[in-house]
Amino acid sequence: MISLEKVSCAYKEKSILENISLQIESHISILGENGAGKSTFAKLLCHLQAYKGEIHIDGKNLEQFSLLDLAKTIAYVPAKLEIYDTSISVEEFVLLGRFAYKERFFAYSKEDRKKVQEVLERLHLEHLSGVSMGTLSSGQTQLVLIAQALAQESKIIIFDEPTANLDPKNSKIIGMYIKQLQEKYQIILITHDLHLARFINAPVLFVQDKGIRLEEDFFKSTKLSELYGVDFEDLAVVYA
Repeated sequence: MISLEKVSCAYKEKSILENISLQIESHISILGENGAGKSTFAKLLCHLQAYKGEIHIDGKNLEQFSLLDLAKTIAYVPAKLEIYDTSISVEEFVLLGRFAYKERFFAYSKEDRKKVQEVLERLHLEHLSGVSMGTLSSGQTQLVLIAQALAQESKIIIFDEPTANLDPKNSKIIGMYIKQLQEKYQIILITHDLHLARFINAPVLFVQDKGIRLEEDFFKSTKLSELYGVDFEDLAVVYA
């Protein structure tokens, strides 16, 4: 369980989120307008953003986690891959997810490499094992990012706009994989994709006016119109 108590944060002296108190016990989807603070919230949970207040994961203060222990607890899947070495192979990139388990000053173990192969096979990416990351399509890249998160074996996976750069076909593929992962991992989905959020079928936290609140009956057209300020028709599930 993730617990936040009176959490506030700012970026370059601009207040982003204020006095957030909530508990996250299972899967959630986080939605809100551009710039509302959704990605900032994800960074808070990963301890990548300075904040005031207290955040606990399974009763332990986030400040008390070592970097390696935090990596074993939370994996973060960004919307876009940013790496300096685009020539790194898919296998080596996914292997980076095993860093928290690697002994210092030693190479990755056979067990680490076996785990990576298992993950690549699970996502049907084994044929790309030796391919360089810089040659992948957007859909393939997003799957490789998921593969790295799975290799990390964290309890919680945060997806930050996983379908933002994808066409409808690849969006559906990613949506189906995220849905399957709910069986084993706690999923936190940050998205603008209302169809994806409805398909994931998790409680919705809406970020607005520097606050976060649980929204009941979120996908009713009247509720959506109220929150986003535009007219909506009822959403159809497009990932079925």
